[in-house]
Amino acid sequence: MSDTIIKFENVSKDYFLYKNEKSRFKAIFTNNRGVKRHQALKDITFEIKRGESVGIIGKNGAGKSTLLKMITGVSFATEGNVTVDGKVAALLELTAGFSADMTGRENIYLKGYLLGLESEEIKEIENNIIEFAALGEYIDQPVRTYSSGMKMRLGFAININIRPDILVIDEALSVGDAEFRKKCEEKTRELRNSGVTVLFVSHSMSSIKDTCDRAIYLKGGKIDYDGDVEEAFKRYNSKK
Repeated sequence: MSDTIIKFENVSKDYFLYKNEKSRFKAIFTNNRGVKRHQALKDITFEIKRGESVGIIGKNGAGKSTLLKMITGVSFATEGNVTVDGKVAALLELTAGFSADMTGRENIYLKGYLLGLESEEIKEIENNIIEFAALGEYIDQPVRTYSSGMKMRLGFAININIRPDILVIDEALSVGDAEFRKKCEEKTRELRNSGVTVLFVSHSMSSIKDTCDRAIYLKGGKIDYDGDVEEAFKRYNSKK
């Protein structure tokens, strides 16, 4: 097994910018000819070793979300190669993949299948997920009866308990009350200490310093700096 768990080699990602749905439909038949393109990432190269905790920082539009979508397999490179050697738990779009008409318990299995788990694997962690989410009798009620906060709690509980090799966290994520957030932070710390690779997106130097020994600063779709956390934030906060 390689020490490298994530590898980007000269990766670029372009998006087509459609004026409206009509132009998007028309582009199907014209192979996007004449459609404006936006390059979200430009020739990105880096490696992350197993067990590393790495902060990802950058202004809005710098390319952070695009980079994370490639790591989680939601998006693919226009150019270059992306290698991810492990199971990813992404604390980003927590409620994606839920069926509103299925119960919380049924959605545990649905989301587990979507994350690549077998029935027996899901069964092993089912009680841990239910206990962590702490939804009480609502676990056997349709998800359409849940508040947005309850759905987020269930989504977090599933992703945090699938025994990932890589944990991707967006600090902007708000999950439940203060007590539940504390429980989430403790579980995240436990996973990090067990050797799980952590990618942590945040605008807070103190939060990243508490979690990471390294930071990657994205600026305009390129890596401006990769290394010491304090130096990364020094550049991030610079007016240049």
